[in-house]
Amino acid sequence: MADIEETELSNKQKKEIAKWFLLNSPVGEIQYVAKDVKAILNDDELYKEAASETFPVYNKSHMICLGMPGRVGDVLVTTFGELNENEFLEPRIAQVAKVDHIKQVCTGARPALDEELPSPYIEEFRCALDAEILKYVGEAYPKGVCSVYCTNGKDVEGPGSDFELAVVISATRLSPQNFCNGSWRSVWNIEFRDDEQLLELKGKLQSPDDSAMTIAGIIRHHETEYLASLQDSYSNLPDTTFKVPFSPLKFKFSYLGSKPSNTYKCNAGSPEEASSYSNPIPMA
Repeated sequence: MADIEETELSNKQKKEIAKWFLLNSPVGEIQYVAKDVKAILNDDELYKEAASETFPVYNKSHMICLGMPGRVGDVLVTTFGELNENEFLEPRIAQVAKVDHIKQVCTGARPALDEELPSPYIEEFRCALDAEILKYVGEAYPKGVCSVYCTNGKDVEGPGSDFELAVVISATRLSPQNFCNGSWRSVWNIEFRDDEQLLELKGKLQSPDDSAMTIAGIIRHHETEYLASLQDSYSNLPDTTFKVPFSPLKFKFSYLGSKPSNTYKCNAGSPEEASSYSNPIPMA
């Protein structure tokens, strides 16, 4: 049998492999993966290149939440609030957080500039919706965070023009000692037209408070419905997936949603608590 010739990987190939591992890190474990990747590469410069290209993408795709200095609030790292590579808007407190992507920490904050914020007219709708979503997230997702951004038409000064808001919800539960890390991420895009709103809803534009309550109710309905279907799927795992010949084990499993903890049976270990769902309903 001929000897197989081993070919040394180029630095570009090594970097791409390192980036793949970092991008596919499990929820809440990218720092552990990064430590191992750095040791395997054994090249600080190559690791820095891979990390600098990967961490911003990972952080935004996972919509991680970081505490701001002085405990003034939290900021979600998302494309909706991204002002530049390292600055992210937190509209609720009108602050801009400076983020170190690789360390996953907020290193500073500053007041948002007027041009970075929506007009008073838009802010009235955004603020009302934010308050309703806060109530919902507080009930449905333990330790969940949310924010509402104006994604289009932020300079509209009054009735007569269209604008769009995006509701972002992110919740994470980490329990690595039990091999159970999970997250929930959802994005809801709402378009406000001058004469009507469309989110399974048609009619005249309502007041900010009425619009907020209606939209929050629709989001609550669809996410609760999805979580219920997810719960049904997990409850059927012993019969549909884990078919092994020994006796089933009992374990406790709580979803991130508002449903109470239940007892499930599984033949081998507990499923990872993880789900990611983006609203598929057209809202234009």
